[in-house]
Amino acid sequence: MMLAGCSSIRESRGYIRDPILTEVIQPGIDNRRSVEGTLGRPTFTSAYGEPTWYYVSSTTGRKPFVRPRIRQHSVLAVRFDEAGNVSEVDRSGIDEVVYLRPDGDKTPTLGRERGFLEDLFGNIGRVGGAGMPGGGPGGPGGP
Repeated sequence: MMLAGCSSIRESRGYIRDPILTEVIQPGIDNRRSVEGTLGRPTFTSAYGEPTWYYVSSTTGRKPFVRPRIRQHSVLAVRFDEAGNVSEVDRSGIDEVVYLRPDGDKTPTLGRERGFLEDLFGNIGRVGGAGMPGGGPGGPGGP
């Protein structure tokens, strides 16, 4: 019972990669229709530049109560020319994965640090005071 609680949990995410099907795609022979018929719809497509379809596959493993770790990762990029024919097929793996480490629980921002009292009392007298343009009754947007 204790060993079952410590075993690794494996999860597959994205495109389920079939090595035989991905090797079949050939530049100059295939087009968008044949690629979609062979591999299915892409994980995502390029928004700018030359038309490219991306098939992303990831397998993660994790122990209970621990962040998942990527075990396998592959990206198949299929580039098309203006006529819709395959011009290039690119394959990459886990060696190109970048691990980002967020800086704790805070997001750094530009500007100055304000204390609690400045937040609480900082705007008193600045906005909408009597005699100020746009402030008080009868000003723009007022009754």
